[in-house]
Amino acid sequence: MKILLSAYACEPNRGSEPGVGWHWALEIEKLGHEVWILTRSNNKPVIDEYYSQNKQPSNLHFAYFDLPDEIKKWKKGGRLVRTYYFLWQWGASSFAKQLHKQIDFDSVQHITFVSVRQPSFMWRLNIPFIFGPVAGGERAPLNLRWNFGLKGFVVDLLRDVANALVRLDPFMWMTFKKASKIIVTSEQTQQLIPNRFRDKSVVQLAIGIDEALIKKSTLKNKLLNYKILFIGRFIYWKGMNLGLVAFSQVLKKHPEMQLTLVGEGADKQRWMKQAMQLGISDSLNWVDWVNQDELTDIYQAHDLLLFPSLHDSGGMVVLEAMAQGIPVACLNLGGPGVIVDNDCGINIKVKARSKEEIIDALAEKMTVYFNDTTYRMSLRKQSLEKCKSYQWKNVVANVYERECYL
Repeated sequence: MKILLSAYACEPNRGSEPGVGWHWALEIEKLGHEVWILTRSNNKPVIDEYYSQNKQPSNLHFAYFDLPDEIKKWKKGGRLVRTYYFLWQWGASSFAKQLHKQIDFDSVQHITFVSVRQPSFMWRLNIPFIFGPVAGGERAPLNLRWNFGLKGFVVDLLRDVANALVRLDPFMWMTFKKASKIIVTSEQTQQLIPNRFRDKSVVQLAIGIDEALIKKSTLKNKLLNYKILFIGRFIYWKGMNLGLVAFSQVLKKHPEMQLTLVGEGADKQRWMKQAMQLGISDSLNWVDWVNQDELTDIYQAHDLLLFPSLHDSGGMVVLEAMAQGIPVACLNLGGPGVIVDNDCGINIKVKARSKEEIIDALAEKMTVYFNDTTYRMSLRKQSLEKCKSYQWKNVVANVYERECYL
């Protein structure tokens, strides 16, 4: 088939959204389809540089679209970035219609920066249209928001209001109506789709992991370091206000335990103050962002990834840790709650539980993990096995091969 991917973000050797666009395109092409990637022209130098050193598949093509310079300025400062993105999507669909006249695509997929609050216009091509994987419907339980700080609490409240209005948005309504298939990253996002269109939806994460990373992993001769790891932005909804309390409880049973926090963000000072109040500052190691190629050594120096995010739609670090045979402790929310189950990691149920009960359950499970060798080794083995189902080739094949969505 001739497939068009609308990939606002698409770059090689990158994580997050650019990596999603890139890997989906490569894997669809490997399945034997002819793929065109519609992206922004500022991605062109990076793509050209990559293919100056690597062979470009003959079935992989790139097309570039940008708005006028006067409108591109709206992105600066972030104030009008949503308006800019809306206009880019409309302009890209018009550009795609012209491209469709030349190439005659069989299907189109909107693949990156896909939000349940932001429409796509690729249905205007009047061919089978896949919308997603769609994110953004994940919601932090109200009883876990009281330590967000005022700004975080208000931002999440406004996010709830925006999500509640999704069913009333005529642009989103048309997107859902015209889509042949809607792929969502979580059940919470799925619930925001109007009932009449929900039967077209399926839960499937956007992210995957490179097969090579899994092949490098080994479970042999892994010593217990008594070290827990967090990697991510230091921001309120990552849930480390809960994670720090849970860690303090584990520390009472294992005073030698260390917690490493890798990243940066606005809530660093808030977390450091909380750590001081809990009396655990000496057991914390703060590390700024590191290059991707340095992360392997960091993962291998730790025993468990603590990732109590409250509304992450994906969680790339979850897959990276599992690919190293490092189990993950998370809440049963968002993407991490989809990836991790209690056979391969620690998945803490939050529904109908108080904040204290959630923290206690998380601390208890982490303590058991460090106390019980058999349990720990079982989770390590199963985390590596579970991760294999999230190889990029398997994630993409779920849509373009096995399920026959088109």
